[in-house]
Amino acid sequence: MSMQLSNRGINIPASPIRKLVPFADEAKNRGIKVYHLNIGQPDIETPVEMWDRIKNYEEKVLAYGPSNGLLEFRKGLSNYYAKYDVHVSPSEIIITTGGSEALLFAMLATCDAGDEVLVPEPFYANYNGFAVYGDIKVVPVTARAEDGFRLPPKEHFLQKITPRTRAILISNPGNPTGVVYTKEELQVVADIAISHNLYIIADEVYREFVYDGEKYTSIMTISGVEQHAIIADSISKRFSACGARIGNLVSKNKVLMDSIMRFAQARLCPPTLEQVGAIGALDVPESYFEGILTEYQNRRNIIYEGIMSIPGAVCMRPKGAFYVIAKLPIDDGDAFAQWMLEEFSLDGATTMVAPAAGFYATPVLGKDEIRLAYVLKPADLTQAMRVLAAGVEKYRQVKGI
Repeated sequence: MSMQLSNRGINIPASPIRKLVPFADEAKNRGIKVYHLNIGQPDIETPVEMWDRIKNYEEKVLAYGPSNGLLEFRKGLSNYYAKYDVHVSPSEIIITTGGSEALLFAMLATCDAGDEVLVPEPFYANYNGFAVYGDIKVVPVTARAEDGFRLPPKEHFLQKITPRTRAILISNPGNPTGVVYTKEELQVVADIAISHNLYIIADEVYREFVYDGEKYTSIMTISGVEQHAIIADSISKRFSACGARIGNLVSKNKVLMDSIMRFAQARLCPPTLEQVGAIGALDVPESYFEGILTEYQNRRNIIYEGIMSIPGAVCMRPKGAFYVIAKLPIDDGDAFAQWMLEEFSLDGATTMVAPAAGFYATPVLGKDEIRLAYVLKPADLTQAMRVLAAGVEKYRQVKGI
């Protein structure tokens, strides 16, 4: 008789971003070069200011830090947010082990088992995983590709609210859609949260990545949401430091933050040495962000034009973050992504994508869509899109589509 897993252990979903890694490893073992457009791992160099601060760390013991994070770092973040008109004190910031823990803490502190969180879909796939941790139900509110994945109408949210609804979770700028919500759209979210006494969990890790003159607006700049709003943040993408695992939560709701502090104490502390590096990264000049913004906008253009060169592909030009959802003339994104790794190569290379169905909670949606992350240098991105276009053409021939 075998031992049984928990429902949590059974229901935790595989990451659509990472589940195909074994097939990519096998392709590499066969000598195939794999262009990784499946995951948001930038190839931009981590700022030297971060490395220097770590190299010059002179403590003789790498000790536990405070559960809410190093005070110097929280002070630095307080100054950083002020540049975006978000005025918070260090006591209103808790450092977490990556943005993932920030989101997890926010969901666990606001929801009991069986409670519900409204999320515009498609959404960052790991929201599903975090919800399973707490037996929380993700309730999708579907955005449409034809509308550029803009916020669904207010009435669509209102239709989904039940007595178990506790929060609205948004990503702005959006992963995986690249949408950048306007202040008016955020006001709609705020109005719903205030009138129904809900929390707003705002995943705002991509605020530096906004293109074409669009304007980033933080949820915490909307009047009246002070006790409702929670920002989940991370240095991973901002400073190309994904492996540091440094994120943070921001909220002016003292009761909520007291609760989250107890979650933080239960896991002891976030990484100390990486926080030291993050303190250094806060000193990077504005020219650093100007440079990467220009670079990513160029990459965005390459990937968008590459998608649009595929006959039958549908895509809206993304305005933020560094992702895009593309509808391709294929039958199944999961099958296609795996086929690209197992069966296809062009000039010794193939392109790895993330099937988009995993970014939806509604089962029938996203089946013929993929998510691409434009995180490679332009020359590699150009080649990756050439390989992808050839792969789509060959896949359609093989499948008789």
